[in-house]
Amino acid sequence: MAAPPVTSSARRRTAGRVVAWVLGIGLVVAVLGAVWIGVSALLAFGHVRAAQNAAADVSLDMADIGKAAATLDRVAAETSAARALTSGPVWSAAAALPWVGPQLSAVTTTITSIDDVASDGVRPLVDAAENVSIASLRPHGGAFDLSAFATLHTAAAQSVADVDRADAAVQSIDTSVLLPALRAPITSAADFLDRTRSTVDGLAQATALLAPVLGGNGPRDYLVVFQNNAEWRSLGGIAGAMTVLHTDAGRITLGQQASGADFRRYSDPVLPLSDDLVQVFSRRPGLFMQNVTQVPDFPTTAALARAMWAGRTGQQVDGVISLDPVALSYILAATGPVKLPSGDTLTSANAVSLLLNEVYLRYPKPADQDAFFAAATVAVFNSLASGSADPGRLVKALAQADAESRVLMWSTHPDEQEIIEGTTLQGTLPATNGDRTTFGVYLNDGTGSKMDYYLRVASATTWCTDTEGSPDAALTVTLRNDAPADAASLPWYITGGGVYGVPDGSAKTVAYLFLPAGSSTVFTDSTGGGAGGFGSGTYEGHPVVTWTTQLAPGEQASATVRVRTPQTAELGAQMTPVIPQSQAAPFAAECSRKG
Repeated sequence: MAAPPVTSSARRRTAGRVVAWVLGIGLVVAVLGAVWIGVSALLAFGHVRAAQNAAADVSLDMADIGKAAATLDRVAAETSAARALTSGPVWSAAAALPWVGPQLSAVTTTITSIDDVASDGVRPLVDAAENVSIASLRPHGGAFDLSAFATLHTAAAQSVADVDRADAAVQSIDTSVLLPALRAPITSAADFLDRTRSTVDGLAQATALLAPVLGGNGPRDYLVVFQNNAEWRSLGGIAGAMTVLHTDAGRITLGQQASGADFRRYSDPVLPLSDDLVQVFSRRPGLFMQNVTQVPDFPTTAALARAMWAGRTGQQVDGVISLDPVALSYILAATGPVKLPSGDTLTSANAVSLLLNEVYLRYPKPADQDAFFAAATVAVFNSLASGSADPGRLVKALAQADAESRVLMWSTHPDEQEIIEGTTLQGTLPATNGDRTTFGVYLNDGTGSKMDYYLRVASATTWCTDTEGSPDAALTVTLRNDAPADAASLPWYITGGGVYGVPDGSAKTVAYLFLPAGSSTVFTDSTGGGAGGFGSGTYEGHPVVTWTTQLAPGEQASATVRVRTPQTAELGAQMTPVIPQSQAAPFAAECSRKG
């Protein structure tokens, strides 16, 4: 029996069912694909967050590089898992879709870049550090093996190039078109790459600089200036003591030593001074060794110190290095305690108090004080040259001192100075750009004393939103004299003996407040006992407000400067590095007048 003919309507119904099934299957596949993409992206970013958290523990501490390598393995495992989740046919197909494609492409680019850095970019550096023994980073017979630094530099430079490529890929993502749920983790990943780049680049620069500084390209002589934070100057303190460090093929020896008092007052500045410099700081930085650090720009300071050293000794040094007793205390944490001829034991715990205060209480004669400082310098140097310092702790000590602007460097050799430029070692004026607005707070003693050991200082900044349009920026600085009530009875070398008209026990401070370049002052305000008035000037494009105070024991003063300047994402202040006990408690900046 023949089958009944299939009618056109039946064919249409069958075709409709097929289309419906196909559409249904397609819809299910699409939904499942979308769900899979969403879930896999969520899981992938979970691995990225785990990698970032683990990466916080990665350290290039040479004392425990094995731990860093193990941690890096965990980081790479997390990023590889994230990469596996965001690759494959589903992601490839979806990446071709409109609107959805750029979202997925941003995720893929970010995770691929993070994995490239974790799995390949930093690995050569950690491997090189593993292959460089701790012993090779210690001096032997007073000399360093420069080949160890060359090995680390080659690996660090390669890591910088790899991280740069990954960073550039993520930075090229247009986050403005992304969903908020994607924008935040991708921005976080970009920040992570920036921090990683900063770390490896810092190591690359340090290892590139160490070889020539240690005499790898021929003998070098560096004037090492020790700043005394008990008598403030803009960069930290007066140039109280100095010595020449001679290096040749990795070998280090000490040369001539001197104190700031050994330098006469020059009748004319040792180098030409700009009109701006003289207007703000007077001619004193060019006349007195103790005042070269009055200018908050280390290249200027170093050039003046070098010229004064040449004028006194006839020696033309290759560069200038500066550090303070706080940096020395960090170094002592790596070397361990050192014994002094006086019978004292200099440690990381007592270096600041012993060198900045107790020595003046013990020795009334400046010559005896200078002898104590010279002996301490030799003792610490001998400890370093003997190889007793733990390399890992020494790296940490120098990194901390560098971050706090307690170690500064300048070189007459262009290739060395090029490495220094742009780093915190350079010690330059506060920079304001499209991302950050920066004030400068530079403190200078006006008493001719060591009373700044007892002063407490803090600064704060804020955006003031009480105006129409763009907010103003405000800086507030507080100063307090915490000297004992009977401070007038302290030795004259601490109080100043009234030489500059300041009563014993009181402290006069001249603060140079550098305002962001291009800003205009809305108001200046000063309050508190002993608060003085304001002066004004301009230096290197920065408006400068000079604030003078004279505080008796227990007195406090504050100053606020409000300026009109374009708003940026970040706002802060660069301040004279003081001893830890001089750092007063944090507070909120003011937007209105209080005086």
